Amino acid sequence: MKMRTGTAKAGTAPEPGSGRPILDGVRIMDMTSVIFGPYCTSILASMGAEVVKLEPAHGDELRRVGRPRRNRGMGPAHLTLNAGKRAVAWNIRTAEGKERLLRRIADSQVFIHNLRPEAAQRAGLDHASLSAGRADLILVTCSGYDSRGPLSGRPAYDDVIQAASGAASLLPRIDGNPQPRYLPMAIADKVAGLYAANAVLAALAHRAATGQGCEVEVPMFESFTHFLLQDHLYGAALVDGPEGAGYPRQLDAERQPMATLDGYVTIAPYTDERWVRFFAVAGASDFLDRHELGDARSRFAGLHLMQAEMARLLRNRTTAEWLDLCARHDIPASHVASLDEILNDPQLAASEFFRIRHHPSEGPYREMRLPIRFTGHPEAERIPARSIGEDDDLIS
Repeated sequence: MKMRTGTAKAGTAPEPGSGRPILDGVRIMDMTSVIFGPYCTSILASMGAEVVKLEPAHGDELRRVGRPRRNRGMGPAHLTLNAGKRAVAWNIRTAEGKERLLRRIADSQVFIHNLRPEAAQRAGLDHASLSAGRADLILVTCSGYDSRGPLSGRPAYDDVIQAASGAASLLPRIDGNPQPRYLPMAIADKVAGLYAANAVLAALAHRAATGQGCEVEVPMFESFTHFLLQDHLYGAALVDGPEGAGYPRQLDAERQPMATLDGYVTIAPYTDERWVRFFAVAGASDFLDRHELGDARSRFAGLHLMQAEMARLLRNRTTAEWLDLCARHDIPASHVASLDEILNDPQLAASEFFRIRHHPSEGPYREMRLPIRFTGHPEAERIPARSIGEDDDLIS
């Protein structure tokens, strides 16, 4: 079985309106595991890149996350993050296995891995070794920490990065519970995966323009900290400034979903004009007068007062009544959905976000479509996630 090469010349982007997926013709060898790297290549596969997932004989650890319906190693997290990729079990401990792997890397535009620097160098998978005689190769390393720092080469997982970046300190600043806590998702892994996907796309653009590849390092700690501090650097952006880090609006304890007569709702007026409009349509304009909130500056300073009054007002009507009122007056609002509820969300249904597909061994499963559309370029048709070594004949 040969790798599909598409109709585009290797390493070149399809022409506008070509009727092919936007990354058709791009080949990626992916030796990453768990979430960080696989999320990056999942995005690229959804754009049409041909991704070959390289994993050891026992498979990526992510295969065991969640209870499989039928076969071991085919858990729901694997079905989600590794759909659209070929699966090859590798063994670089033998001369034959290493030679076969290097041949396929040489036939690809991008090689992405999460090996530690020493391991990559020992295996001959570092940039110096791979780029010899191959100046157009893009090598992407997904690391825990920037190689220039004292933590270079250390292992890192989402929990560790949430703690190191300051993310685990955010919830205590809101509710007063001094116990540091993780944000309940693999947010550092996924954010770093987005940075890695952006890096690959930038490297491909550079390659298309110059014919030259490059070495790319995407460290999870620095990537997530960069993401976290876009708003929370706040006053610390000014050296010796009057305020410290932490965006007060995001850390306002009152800025939470609020109870209604029969449930919970989020209403986010955000702009000053919408705050005034909210109190007007809620029949409480006199509140602003009574608390000397008659101009934009005083309302900005008194945001905590307005949040508290909103919470009091919301208890007087049902969630549906508030949502209808906000929709009619162009005030952003939403009910508070559960994870299960969003599976039947009408907006997501209209945008065809979910679709039910049939896996050849695991049966029906729910696929999320990439929430990006390129005019003139169709969505890539993703193959279902593969079993361990299902495409070993690609490395021959």
